[in-house]
Amino acid sequence: MFVGIDVAKAELVVSIVPSAERFTVANDERGVRTLVERLRAIGPTLIVLEATGGYELLGVAGLVAAALPVVVVNPRQVRDFARATGQLAKTDRIDADILARFADVVRPDVRVIADAEAQELEALLARRRQLLEMLQAERNRVGQVFGKGKRLVRKSLKAHITFLERELRMTDTDLGAMVKASPAWRERDELLRSVPGVGPVLSRTLLADLPELGRLSRREIAKLVGVAPLSRDSGTFRGRRFVQGGRASVRAVRYMAALVATKRNATIRIFYLRLVAAGKPKKLALVACMRKLLTILNVMVRTEQRWSAEATPGALIPA
Repeated sequence: MFVGIDVAKAELVVSIVPSAERFTVANDERGVRTLVERLRAIGPTLIVLEATGGYELLGVAGLVAAALPVVVVNPRQVRDFARATGQLAKTDRIDADILARFADVVRPDVRVIADAEAQELEALLARRRQLLEMLQAERNRVGQVFGKGKRLVRKSLKAHITFLERELRMTDTDLGAMVKASPAWRERDELLRSVPGVGPVLSRTLLADLPELGRLSRREIAKLVGVAPLSRDSGTFRGRRFVQGGRASVRAVRYMAALVATKRNATIRIFYLRLVAAGKPKKLALVACMRKLLTILNVMVRTEQRWSAEATPGALIPA
């Protein structure tokens, strides 16, 4: 039995294949209890939901607590699958059917689901990203407001910028306190930050948004984050490789970390300069550094081995 669940704010629409059974429950505590009881009774092979910006969390938590095999997938991946099967219409029932078929055909691996503390850390990181975006937007607006009659607008913008900067500092303080309060996280944070180029933002993002780190192979973790080169070949045509998809929140901070590492991390810098000297575009070389840094961290977490520049060439850097 394969189960697809279309998630909405108010309800969960459930589709089961191959039995073609469908039912709907409310997206609340009572509805999730009903969902868990019914799915426990049939013992599904796999349950698939889409990430919906948080509306799926209650259902996923209930299913995980019941030890049911649940996977949260990227909505774009499911939409591409629907188009490939010729299904262009979109309703809650159709979406649930597509998710169930996706579970049956694609069989995505059941991933590690973050626990309550990791979810709280993830929420704080999301809030930090929101504050940064608002702060940048307000700073841009200050630069656009000039001339007579704009004094009050500029005053309002500057006051809001001061408020956002204070909120950002408080959020960073809360993030640091959360990491320090957990012995396991503190140890993992210190391990990750032993690598030159890895700062507190990247370390905390990996703790919250990439619980699979250290559990997957280097190819799997690179694909999950979205830094694995994808082929675009057909017949005798050989297209340029490209990167796409993955976890945007992790990829964004990894980009900045790789940029810093090309200047402060001797191993990554040598790798970067070698690629550039070989004629690779600088952006492509930087993406390769992102992937290299990720694989190093993946091995370090798996082996619980801190960064060592002497041991790096043979022990930590895959080809």
